Amino acid sequence: MNEDVKTKNKVNKIGFLKNPLWGWLGFVTVILTAILLFLWLLFSFVPWLKDQAVFYKVNQPVNDSVVENRPTDKDLTDDIGRLQKKLERMTPGGVYLIINTSDNSFSLYQNKQLIREGLCSTGSYIKLQAENQKNWVFETPKGVFTIKGKITNPVWRKPDWAFVEEGLPIPSANDPSRYESGVLGAYALSLGGGYLIHGTLYKRFLGQAVTHGCVRMNDEDLETVYKTLSVGAKVFIY
Repeated sequence: MNEDVKTKNKVNKIGFLKNPLWGWLGFVTVILTAILLFLWLLFSFVPWLKDQAVFYKVNQPVNDSVVENRPTDKDLTDDIGRLQKKLERMTPGGVYLIINTSDNSFSLYQNKQLIREGLCSTGSYIKLQAENQKNWVFETPKGVFTIKGKITNPVWRKPDWAFVEEGLPIPSANDPSRYESGVLGAYALSLGGGYLIHGTLYKRFLGQAVTHGCVRMNDEDLETVYKTLSVGAKVFIY
């Protein structure tokens, strides 16, 4: 009787060990344990490697050829000198005007010397649209321009947008209502394309972006610019 029980228990243990489910669980357990051990070793070893790399980089000998190729003070001075000469060649001789539309200021130069500076007004970037879907953006153009013509006591020929802006019907091209005097100051300089440098009735707005694209100046600055710049003189607008 006791022998039969022992034999039966022995058979049950062998069957348990041969069960395929427990075989796979054991295999998976071994694999996961190996992976976890590998990761632990990896994360423990990487910081040490980084420290060794930094130590090596800091303590490695200086490459003399690299030091020799670094620019010296004399090289830098020579480079600055070459750039200054290049800038001088590109800078006009005579007289020229610079308009800065970012801060609405101007600078007048003669023989590369600043002779006058001050505030002006430039394009407002406002967009105006008419009922016929035509639209205008009031922007002062950027680039290099030349003085196309000079006018004393200019008369303003009002363009279509001036009537649209006032809510009035657009008259014919030569209608008398298009002409208005006394609003552009005593002088005007033409940049072409309908853009002028002229005076203004609204001096309190100088230094602001409020125009329809022309450049406005106060009376004293405008007179100096008008008398200094000749036809063909350069105007730089940025």
